[in-house]
Amino acid sequence: MVTKSEIVEKEVRIAAQPETVFSYFTDAEKMQMWMGQQVTLDPRPGGTYRVDINGQHIAAGEFVEVVPHTRVVFTFGWEGDGAPIPPGSSTVEITLTPDGDGTLVRLRHSDLPSEMQEVHAEGWDNYMPRLAMAAAG
Repeated sequence: MVTKSEIVEKEVRIAAQPETVFSYFTDAEKMQMWMGQQVTLDPRPGGTYRVDINGQHIAAGEFVEVVPHTRVVFTFGWEGDGAPIPPGSSTVEITLTPDGDGTLVRLRHSDLPSEMQEVHAEGWDNYMPRLAMAAAG
């Protein structure tokens, strides 16, 4: 049973400029450095977002909005029969804001069923520091 929708919000400051951080959401090779073992991205509205996290869990959706160096929005879900969040059924919004010599990254994952909020919050808690390390070099 799906209960009310919940939102997961995370922030991380990265010691890199927005142009650099942006590429870690739009370049498959760079995303693979922090998020998955195989990544397919077509960063334009309607383009493919697919990340094979570990050979068993595959996140999939499509890009909704891509504003260079500022914002990336994509739909998100999990491939496979019986996935609690089917591909494209939730939305991830990434906002990049210059912050001195770095970038403040705000992530907002919405349209999550309540029972899936905690596991996705934990997932982003795992991946956001990995993004920060990769993008900072």
